[in-house]
Amino acid sequence: MKTYNRIAEIRSDISAGAVSCVQLVNQYLQNIEGKKHLNAFLEVWADEALLRAAEIDEKIKQGTAGRLAGVVIALKDVLAYKNHKVSSSSKILEGFESLYSATAVQRLFDEDAIFIGRTNCDEFAMGASNENSAYGPVKNAADESCVPGGSSGGSAVAVQANMCHCALGTDTGGSIRQPSAFTGTFGFKPTYGLISRWGLLAYASSFDQIGPMTKSLEDSMLLTEIMSGMDAHDATMRQQSADQYSQPVSPKKAKFAVMNEAIHHDGVDAEVKESFKKLLEKLEAAGHEIQFFDFPLLEQMVPTYYVLTTAEASSNLSRYTGMLYGKRSENAHDLESTYVLSRTEGFGAEVKRRIMLGTFVLSSDQYNAYYNKAQKVRRVIQDQTNEVLADVDAILIPTTSTPAFKLGEKSKDPIAMYLADLFTVQANLAGNPAISLPLFETKAGLPIGIQLMGKSFQEQELFNLSQLLVETCSS
Repeated sequence: MKTYNRIAEIRSDISAGAVSCVQLVNQYLQNIEGKKHLNAFLEVWADEALLRAAEIDEKIKQGTAGRLAGVVIALKDVLAYKNHKVSSSSKILEGFESLYSATAVQRLFDEDAIFIGRTNCDEFAMGASNENSAYGPVKNAADESCVPGGSSGGSAVAVQANMCHCALGTDTGGSIRQPSAFTGTFGFKPTYGLISRWGLLAYASSFDQIGPMTKSLEDSMLLTEIMSGMDAHDATMRQQSADQYSQPVSPKKAKFAVMNEAIHHDGVDAEVKESFKKLLEKLEAAGHEIQFFDFPLLEQMVPTYYVLTTAEASSNLSRYTGMLYGKRSENAHDLESTYVLSRTEGFGAEVKRRIMLGTFVLSSDQYNAYYNKAQKVRRVIQDQTNEVLADVDAILIPTTSTPAFKLGEKSKDPIAMYLADLFTVQANLAGNPAISLPLFETKAGLPIGIQLMGKSFQEQELFNLSQLLVETCSS
């Protein structure tokens, strides 16, 4: 069976009778079995997916199928799906089943998407390599000695290795875009407030966003459109009807802002730098304008991000006590030991580290020195980002400073791992939409992603500019 890169191709072949939903699911299940050593999936819902595929095939015959009929989707293991396990790749939630579906998941389901399984991720979405999962690391299909990026590494590899057509990830500081850059997929983080977070197991609530990981730009647009829109369950959402995204159309003339630090930073890999400069040359040759700018706050973004996200994690993860659901230590003998031992045994090292950091910055002695100051810096970053965007169409930088690195290369150095988020955290701090586009490869065949960051709630414009870059690099 052929590999499909666009939902439109699937729908066309289904309409022509060239393939059925059941055949598609069987093909993906075969791929999952053949590539299970990549450790992309924590659980595969094979029987359920086949039953649903048969139901969707019948709906197609009757002409009542939704827009995602035949589209097989994997869910990152932080998204609630009714009557299915969800664990955030953590032992603390071992065996827990959700009583409801996340709003974004339900909206895809209502359009007849077929969910095939839940994917591995860094525990509670805390990581940049997918090595922090309680269920082992995920391997990059382009080079199995390399990481796939994190925290949505399982979702990225599932799409990369054709184990599903597309997947959902979540992005707190780059957790969709960075693994997309490492695996050669399209990864989109929407504007904060565009897609409901209801049913997302929270890491840092003012940063987290759900987004699609796909093989094409058009598919990212369609999934985003279906998932977005008002939701009374999430008070942080923009309370407006969902935007309708048309087919992306490249603008004839565009103006891009390029951060000088993203080109000249010592940590940027030579091949990433070379590819990025090649893109700039092509854009200028085609008559598009490149405007360079300095952003001195680049070095402050990662520290600001980690002060704030660890503080929010300390609060959000306080609910996991072993009392109501999830893991309860067998060695507990009273209330205090239940709390202490369940959390000690249930959380991994990186999650514990971030909870400790967050508790420290929220302590009465340190609150003003760290948390309060970081909130002020965040506002400055947001204001300065929007000032740059006021004069241009989008900010253009590499998604990551390096291609995928080796498994274990940074796992013993938390600071080096945190710096893997250097170019992605800005969009989360500012709340702006951003997308990683798989436009280049290294000489060794590892993908290189290019990132566009746009104006808040101007997703259509960002998609149009993304189409321009795709066409520019393919010409």
